[in-house]
Amino acid sequence: MEQVRAEKYRRSLREFTKASWPTIEPGVPFKNNWHIDAISDHLQAVVEGDIKRLIINVPPRHMKSISVAVALPAWTWAHQPHKKFLYASYASSLSIRDSTKCRRLIDSPWYQAHFGDKFNLTDDQNQKQRFENDKTGYRIATSVGGALTGDGGDIICIDDPHNSVEADSSKVREGVLDWWDQAMQTRLNDPQTGAFVIIMQRLHEQDLTGHVLANQLGDEWDHLMLPARYEVGAPNPMKSSLGFTDPRTKEGELLWPDRIDEKTLSILERSLGSYASAGQLQQRPSPKGGGILRASWWVPWEKQDLPEIEYVLQSWDTAFEAKESSSFSARTTWGVFRHKGAMCAIVLEAWYDKVSYPELRRIAQEAYDDWEPDAVLIEKKASGQSLLQDLRMAGIPVLAYSPDRDKEARAHASSALLEDGRIYYPSDRKWAKDLIDICAAFPAHPNDDVVDTCTQAWLRLRKGWFVGHSEDPEDDEPVEKQRITLYG
Repeated sequence: MEQVRAEKYRRSLREFTKASWPTIEPGVPFKNNWHIDAISDHLQAVVEGDIKRLIINVPPRHMKSISVAVALPAWTWAHQPHKKFLYASYASSLSIRDSTKCRRLIDSPWYQAHFGDKFNLTDDQNQKQRFENDKTGYRIATSVGGALTGDGGDIICIDDPHNSVEADSSKVREGVLDWWDQAMQTRLNDPQTGAFVIIMQRLHEQDLTGHVLANQLGDEWDHLMLPARYEVGAPNPMKSSLGFTDPRTKEGELLWPDRIDEKTLSILERSLGSYASAGQLQQRPSPKGGGILRASWWVPWEKQDLPEIEYVLQSWDTAFEAKESSSFSARTTWGVFRHKGAMCAIVLEAWYDKVSYPELRRIAQEAYDDWEPDAVLIEKKASGQSLLQDLRMAGIPVLAYSPDRDKEARAHASSALLEDGRIYYPSDRKWAKDLIDICAAFPAHPNDDVVDTCTQAWLRLRKGWFVGHSEDPEDDEPVEKQRITLYG
């Protein structure tokens, strides 16, 4: 009986994945779904030589890495132990995580009982990044841009090449594309029989999927696209040489309702916003209607009096010097308040101009005296570094902001808060409407400095940590004062 089961697992990757699940994720119930079978069938076709170029676009948390990076090599070695695998993800820690899971599966009593007679792992090459068997097969884990030391593969798998935090940065994104074009195209051991697999969530129109399909003989690629919600009539570029089609027929029908149900997906969509949801969840990285910071998302505060403010945050973006060709220095001030059971923020004032540093310092002091913010957020660059030090010496609670992404990426990351109706403006103030127009025109508007003050403030508020002043003037991150989250 066990031999019959082993033959069944060996014949079908989908059966192997289901059978090995208790070993891969012990204690976690396996929730089968048609999309797992579709992924397994296409990966099996790669191993059997029927598909040589495969792209799979699927939302996060839908078993993509376990299918392609853990189950696939272990299943393949059960009947083709000579196969050589090369894996790469945007971070080496992710590649190593899945390599470790794969090795543990192979070492498990379950696997050894069924396939232990097919090969042995070699002692001299049995590491987290690389392990080999005595039939010349190996599995190598690396990162995008990482050193490959001359190694290639029979099957090269790119699993999440982009970091979702950095994919909107053109510099970082183009670095991934250059790595693919210049480093990976020559890594197949046999270009005629070898295969590439790219499995990822869509993050940008010009991410690796978009780049490959547009520029590198996209007609040669099988494309399995699996959106979180089915969209009737939506353009579907999926092309499967196996004849697979999405079995869903109803608008909004979920991809994996037993795991990601309506409530869970709705919360995720709300948190991500339409831009990120369009890519990461729907696999079409461009929101219907376009725009990053749409004017229609701002909520007018119609009452004469402002709401009861619980916390005030002042946000600065400073320029190098006051000359016509330089950028603006800019400031916005935000008040956090509770409204209809939710935490919201309203812009209290906005300012931007081209000024000298002594004047900038004076204006910053006056703005603090006028609004008495709980914290002053300043980007740590240009004259901002000097302003940070001077204001701290004056006893002002300053937060140093060191952006980890470019302007457009920050706008995309913060837009969910705006889209969710958490950002208000006083409806009777012309300056507020001007600010909204500038944000709506971003990144085409020449004054993106005031936009930076908005997005860095929103990111701070979205993070949910409101802080006060540090006793240490050299500390870039002041000590915690109170914790309020706009999604609390």
